[in-house]
Amino acid sequence: MRVRVLGSAAGGGVPQWNCGCDNCALARRGDARVRPRTQDSLLVTGEIGNLLVNASPDVLRQIEATPALSPRAPRDTPISAIVLTNGDLDHVLGLFSLRESQPLVVYATDRVWRGLVERNAIARTLARFDGHLVHRRIAIGDRREIPEAGLAIVAFAAPGKPPVHLPDAPHAEDNVGLRIEAAGANERVVTIATAQKDVDAVRASLEGSDVIFLDGTFFSSDELASQRLGAARAEDMAHQPIGGEHGSIARLGGLRANRKILTHINNSNPILREDSAERAWALARGWEVAFDGMEIEA
Repeated sequence: MRVRVLGSAAGGGVPQWNCGCDNCALARRGDARVRPRTQDSLLVTGEIGNLLVNASPDVLRQIEATPALSPRAPRDTPISAIVLTNGDLDHVLGLFSLRESQPLVVYATDRVWRGLVERNAIARTLARFDGHLVHRRIAIGDRREIPEAGLAIVAFAAPGKPPVHLPDAPHAEDNVGLRIEAAGANERVVTIATAQKDVDAVRASLEGSDVIFLDGTFFSSDELASQRLGAARAEDMAHQPIGGEHGSIARLGGLRANRKILTHINNSNPILREDSAERAWALARGWEVAFDGMEIEA
């Protein structure tokens, strides 16, 4: 398998259009210490094809920045299938940018699918003809072959909270992590848990992975308030901070993997700045900081 980080930022990207924080200001000025980043998405390539993990609002920019995703015919896409880890707008809005009468195969839990399609009038634009949008169900704990890409996935519950546009009571299928491996093989495993509020709840699913992508949204609980960017704490937004003695990095001490990568990074997070003490702290503990265009062989 190969993995390419198409987007490594949390919602809004870096710089975020309405944010004047230090990181966004540096990115706008072209300061090399803070790379611009688009919103969270990964591309996993198997022997047969390409699996898009989440359809970011920035998906068109991400496709244009990835030569392997250029059309190979007058009407074509090398994206074989799409898998959604939740129904957040940051992860589904890109589907509507891919609506150009292009058949799409989408793997999602029933909960995410109902919220995205069955309760959404805008989704009619993805139903212009039979087979325009095809749903393949994934369920927690079940191994699901993805023949379009030559991969297989196992979804696991990643506690969070439903997006505000889906007002139902929380359910385990609202937000999932993924263990991805080459179909028919049980050797190399890439595990994705890029939106979760409790690493203790997902640690067992992270064990035995070769590559881990972990939620790196916030460094500290009071990150937004300390920068006058908002009043909510990280935990209020269903994200466990990565820093501190109770943060996700400390809680995952001893977790072994060939590569451990932080992604879905908020524009306020000091690890985005390459010369920050917080970034050095994370690197010293064996964690990398994802950037757009990062490529990993698994």
